Amino acid sequence: MLMTQRLATLAVLAVALLATGCASIPQPEPYDYTAFKQSNPASILVLPPTHSTPNIRASDSVWAQVTFPLAESGFYVLPVTLVAESLRQNGVTLADEAHQIPLDKLHEVFGADAVLYLNVTEYGTVYRVLASETSVSVQARLVDGLTGELLWEGAARASSAEQQSQQQGLVSMLITAAVNQIISSVRDDSHPMAGLATRRVLSAGHGRALLFGPRSPYHHANIQGR
Repeated sequence: MLMTQRLATLAVLAVALLATGCASIPQPEPYDYTAFKQSNPASILVLPPTHSTPNIRASDSVWAQVTFPLAESGFYVLPVTLVAESLRQNGVTLADEAHQIPLDKLHEVFGADAVLYLNVTEYGTVYRVLASETSVSVQARLVDGLTGELLWEGAARASSAEQQSQQQGLVSMLITAAVNQIISSVRDDSHPMAGLATRRVLSAGHGRALLFGPRSPYHHANIQGR
């Protein structure tokens, strides 16, 4: 009987400690979607991403993979190749230059409801003695195509370390690191990570992500419910 009472007491204490611990974890502030809902964009112009990395492929790699997650989220995305050619014919060949184009000019040429500005802050592989990590980080900012009002912003990161096992032995880790370095030297392992990071930041329907666009069956409920 005494043992049963002690077990019951310990169980109560454990539940109390667990509840206290959970209560102490700060919860993220809910995102304010007021401006997004009022603008309710249907079409998006994605400008070439700027980047602060030493890898010259960072911008093109991310830009090439933005259409799928945005289209899946219910938006019409102006074709990237069309945008690139239009910018080139107007003498704009650098992402930084594209980001400086006035909104009224962008709307005159492309007519999109919203403009998406991207910045790649991390792109490439870091080699260490026992391991290597390929990672990509992307920041996104969506503004109204007419007023320039901020509608939404977010960021995401993807890394090869997420899939790497931590149970390898020392010799196995050395061999794996050497093989990865050789393989990465002849192919761009960052490109798949760029696709994953881009999907994470631009896919609607989770956390503080974009709301669904008008082409999505979830659009009405999403606009009304968040």
